[in-house]
Amino acid sequence: MDAIARCRTASLGGHKSKCNACGSEKYFYNSCRNRHCPKCQAVNREKWILQRESELLPVAYYHIVFTLPHELNVLAKKYPKEVYNALFYAGWNTIKTLANDPKYIGAKTGMVAILHTWGQKLWLHPHLHCIVPGGGLTKQGKWKNTKYKDKYLFPQKVMSTIYRAKFVSKLRADGVKIPQEIAKPIFRKDWIVYAKRPFSTPKTVIEYLGRYTHKVAISNHRLNTIENGIINFQYKDYRKGAKKLTTELSASEFLRRFCQHILPKGFVRMRHYGILASRNKATELNIAKSELGMEAWTKSEVDWKTIAREKLNLNPDLCAKCKVGILEIIEGIMPQRGPPTFRLKPQLNFNKQ
Repeated sequence: MDAIARCRTASLGGHKSKCNACGSEKYFYNSCRNRHCPKCQAVNREKWILQRESELLPVAYYHIVFTLPHELNVLAKKYPKEVYNALFYAGWNTIKTLANDPKYIGAKTGMVAILHTWGQKLWLHPHLHCIVPGGGLTKQGKWKNTKYKDKYLFPQKVMSTIYRAKFVSKLRADGVKIPQEIAKPIFRKDWIVYAKRPFSTPKTVIEYLGRYTHKVAISNHRLNTIENGIINFQYKDYRKGAKKLTTELSASEFLRRFCQHILPKGFVRMRHYGILASRNKATELNIAKSELGMEAWTKSEVDWKTIAREKLNLNPDLCAKCKVGILEIIEGIMPQRGPPTFRLKPQLNFNKQ
């Protein structure tokens, strides 16, 4: 929260630039680069999408969402790392199990999974957005399409049953005990696995991914007013056809809800599996690409200025005042201090030597 509050302010340092045409000067302050900051994700999002474009295959892609029952929110708050890891594990193992079954595909597929933990009003709502290609690579190195082309990838009822079993098994294996008051209701209900029909084109997949990859709990454009300790913001009510409404929260309640979505330090919220896993791209993904008559995948890096020009339609070197000159750095500004890197322990024994 400290990083977000000080993002792009003098406290993080920066530089002073001067236009070589009109002579105007301007200060630019550094970004906090925190992954939970709503102002620091645009370039990262476009960079991630560019890297994914080279991995696309000319096949149908499916969007699948794995959602946790709300009864598990208590455990998600207490054991976030274990619960979210179990969510990833259960999602991928559900897809992998069904893809390996000859009844559906009978081959090794891949998956890109992105964790979201929030709902529109900032309540805790852990769910996993997954993109899965409609096919896989057989043991003989041949590409095999799904048998249900242009329909759902796998039956939702089957996915729901496997997903629930995999999640509970993983959570228990990681040492998290599920109390009876939680276990009974979650086993009585069908877990929600939302499965859509395939995307129309691979390009559509990329455009769709861009909306989900680097999202944070709430973006700046949804904030309407902040007055007298009350925050008014927009949200979509999906029970009313995604109608846009507004709501108000006290500042403390707003921050409490926002902080529920700060992930454990070092936790990876975007993961790649199967033939799309990092270690398999140079081998299995390229075999699939060769089978489908495509050029081989190669790792690429793009600098932020290129992304700003080509994807965000912004020239970071152009003078905003005269629209002609180029900005040149004339002075560096040292940061006042870095963000805090420690946490106070909840209980300290001052008598212990």
